[in-house]
Amino acid sequence: MPFIGELSALLTAVVWTGTAIAFSGAVARIGSVQLNIDRLILATVFLSVTILITGASFNVSAMQVTYLAVSGIIGLVIGDSFLFHAYKFIGPRYGMLLMSLAPAMTAIIAFFVLGEVISLLGFIGMAITIAGIALVVLEKQEVPVSKYKIDKLGIFWGVMAALGQAAGLIFAKFAFNLGEINGFVATFLRIFAAVVVFLPLTVIAGKYKNPVGIYKKDRRAFSLTVLGTILGPYLGITCSLVAVAYTKVGIAATLMATTPIIMLPYSVFIHKEKLTWRSILGTFLAVGGVAILFLH
Repeated sequence: MPFIGELSALLTAVVWTGTAIAFSGAVARIGSVQLNIDRLILATVFLSVTILITGASFNVSAMQVTYLAVSGIIGLVIGDSFLFHAYKFIGPRYGMLLMSLAPAMTAIIAFFVLGEVISLLGFIGMAITIAGIALVVLEKQEVPVSKYKIDKLGIFWGVMAALGQAAGLIFAKFAFNLGEINGFVATFLRIFAAVVVFLPLTVIAGKYKNPVGIYKKDRRAFSLTVLGTILGPYLGITCSLVAVAYTKVGIAATLMATTPIIMLPYSVFIHKEKLTWRSILGTFLAVGGVAILFLH
């Protein structure tokens, strides 16, 4: 099938859009901590079944497991907790827009930690991404046009979420540099480590409640949590692996970064947002900057 890699990358951006929408609805109902743990547990189950069916190899070293575990704790526990907090304040559109900072942050960290060189075009791409995001978040909103609005605390959580994802990717890179790892197995190890660390801590702190009781009272919260988990950690990962396998990494990464653009129509029709030329231009600039960073 021609263009299967490119189509898979675009499908990844679409399902990640659905993930952001589903999780932003769920977090408003059950809170960020409950949502984060529940979706990690569900993702562990889904990935376990997939690995058993596909017979994926668990041929990983102890050091690779350690790096992936740290990656999961930083990216999935800390980073995604920040992202879910951001959803509560600024919604999925602004949240995913701020996540466009993650590639630039990853490149900068890789420069200092891994010694990876950033070209002049790479720096230009980062600058364009930052300028695009600034164009959106610094826009004055005289009259709120939806239930979400630009909020300083929400922006802070969004930036921290991008930083958490970037740091998590660096540790995952450490693991992959030591040898080949099946993508599903790597994701399973990241998520499983996050559950093992995060769940006991929240139970001891009294922050985690029995999910059975919660979802019996709120079936919509359960539906949104399951939907977001299937679309994100499961289908999103599958599509991204196919994309990387069948097209160039730079092209795949760029197409997968178009989530903020895909989310624009949703914001108009569902959240009834009145998009200004600044918000539209800023979103396209942010994604364009990511494209330059990956395709230079």
